[in-house]
Amino acid sequence: MANEYVNKVVYGGETLIDLTADTLDAAHLLAPYTAHDKSGAPITGTCTFDSDTSDATAKVAEILSGKTAYVNGVKLTGSMPNNGASNVTITSASGASIPAGYFDGSSKAVLDPASLSALTANNIRQGVTILGIEGTLSAEDGLTVGAITATPKTTTQTITAASHDLDYITQVTVEAIPYVESVNSSGGLTVTIGNAA
Repeated sequence: MANEYVNKVVYGGETLIDLTADTLDAAHLLAPYTAHDKSGAPITGTCTFDSDTSDATAKVAEILSGKTAYVNGVKLTGSMPNNGASNVTITSASGASIPAGYFDGSSKAVLDPASLSALTANNIRQGVTILGIEGTLSAEDGLTVGAITATPKTTTQTITAASHDLDYITQVTVEAIPYVESVNSSGGLTVTIGNAA
């Protein structure tokens, strides 16, 4: 019976020590404390309590503000802002900056009220869809449109919509070159072509 540990002591019929039913082992004993297992053998604890944090890499800015954690055995208090349900307002077509921090999942990126109120179907050209809104504005809506008739002259003419108080011209009709024959005092014909400037 050499090298066997005593794990039970009975004296005068009374059990004074009994380790035989114990369940303690090194993995469940806090390091570096010592005790005995159910065989009576001495054991040294290997448990590092809840966990070994020696390989943790979190930084205070990555932990929610006011919350604590352990990194490499050191207790850290977080500094990450808690934005909760904060919405981000878009005021420019170039987008909006998202602030650093935690968002709870219910936040939204929303258009500012002025842009949102202007984003209507009658403000968007037909055939164009913006953010799910299909435009109904026709090419002529709100515009002065018309057709123009022009008579050739002997000088160059520049025809513009503005010179006729229009936003744009739908068509230009150029009349035939004027041609007139008349009897002159010499008994011949005078032919007049085109209008003077």
